[in-house]
Amino acid sequence: MLPTPTTSAPISTAATATVTSAVRRVLLINPNTNAATTARLSNVLTPHLPTDCEFIIKTARFGATYIACEASHAIAAHACLDAWADWRSQNTGSLDGVLIGCFGDPGLFALREASSCKVTGLAEASFLLAAQHGPFAIVTGGERWKPMLERLANSLGFGEQLRHIETVIPSGAELQANPEMAIQCLTDACLQAARGDVRSIILGGAGLAGYAQTLQARVELPLIDSALAGLKIMLSGMAPPPVRQEDGFYATWNNLPKSLSKLGRQ
Repeated sequence: MLPTPTTSAPISTAATATVTSAVRRVLLINPNTNAATTARLSNVLTPHLPTDCEFIIKTARFGATYIACEASHAIAAHACLDAWADWRSQNTGSLDGVLIGCFGDPGLFALREASSCKVTGLAEASFLLAAQHGPFAIVTGGERWKPMLERLANSLGFGEQLRHIETVIPSGAELQANPEMAIQCLTDACLQAARGDVRSIILGGAGLAGYAQTLQARVELPLIDSALAGLKIMLSGMAPPPVRQEDGFYATWNNLPKSLSKLGRQ
C-alpha cells in the first residue's frame, strides 16, 4: 500500500535530472488546490521519470480542494490555464508537454488550442491505453463524476468503448485520506466493473494514484492507474501533437491576470 503523503513536505518544482538542452521538460499541473494530491502525484510519478526528463510541478492557485462537481471542474479549467500561463510568463525555454493531473482533464481543449507543446490529461491518457485492450470500464470516487466522464469520453471519441462507470460514494479526496477504506471500496467497485465484455478497468483519480498496483492481485482484469497512464502517454509520443508553433490565444482579453494577458492574441 502506498503511504499517504503529508502536506508538510515541500514539492520540488524540478525533479530527477540536471537541466541540459537535451532534457525534456513536462509541466504537471494539479488542478485541485490540495497539496496532498500534488504530493501523491509527485511521489507516484517521479520514480518513473527517465533520466532525460524533468517535472515542473504546479498546484492550482484557486478553485476546489478536490474537484467533485461541474462547477469545480469549470473553475479548474481556468486554474489550469492560469498555472500554465504563469509558468510561461516567468520562464524561458520550451516545454515538451503539459500533463493535467486530474481524471477529468479540465482545460484540456483550451490548453491544447493555446499551447505549442503536447497536452494531455489523466483521463484521455487512460482511455488511450484502455482502448488497446478493447472495451473498458472506469472506477472512480464521487457520484457526480459519472455524467462528466461519459461526456468527456464521448468528446474524445471513446464513448463506444466505455461500457460503464462505477463510482464509489466517497470522493477521491476522502479515499486518499483513508487508504484502508479506499482499498475495500475500490476492490468492490472493480469486481463490479469486471463484467460483460470489459477487457480492462481504469482506476481514475489523482488521489487514487498508486492504488492500482495494490488492487491488481484482487482483480483478474488489467487495472490502469490513470496517473501512470498520463505519464506513459506523454513520454511515449502517443499524446496528440500540438496544433500551433507559438503559445497564444485567439481571443482578446479584458481584466485578466498579467500572465494570461502577456501571452496575448497570436
